Amino acid sequence: MSIETLNGVNAMEVNIGISEEHREKIAKGLSKVLADSYLLYLKTHNYHWNVTGELFHQLHEQFEEQYTELAEAIDVIAERIRALGFRAPGTFNEFKEITSIEEDTDQPKAMEMVKRLTQSNEQVIRTAREALKPANAAEDEATIDLLTERLTVHSKTAWMLRSHLED
Repeated sequence: MSIETLNGVNAMEVNIGISEEHREKIAKGLSKVLADSYLLYLKTHNYHWNVTGELFHQLHEQFEEQYTELAEAIDVIAERIRALGFRAPGTFNEFKEITSIEEDTDQPKAMEMVKRLTQSNEQVIRTAREALKPANAAEDEATIDLLTERLTVHSKTAWMLRSHLED
């Protein structure tokens, strides 16, 4: 394996059976999933703190479960980007540049929180589906597995949230 310089530091070349071009495309897709997941984490945590009303306790607990799961997922996604040989975005400004999740500019009521979290989870699903394309093309099973898990979690979360909105 050859040694290359990355930001002035010698680093071993990544040689995992996936070309640099494919790894870069996968890392870019994962970076978008990371940014969407981080903004969803922030939104969910905000709602956990600020939810009020009849369903306070139930939603407060549900939101806590969701942001706790997201916190762990964010770490896994970032570590996969690093394993592919690329820097994971890690600042709020970087996330804001690439996220598809809308930030709140108001203080929504409980059922509006539920609606927005449903929509945001569905957005993460769409972003993860896009990120699957380069992973599938490169036969990157580790990333495919990670994204499949995210799809499963966000699909279930969206369904559970959506259930609050049904008559």
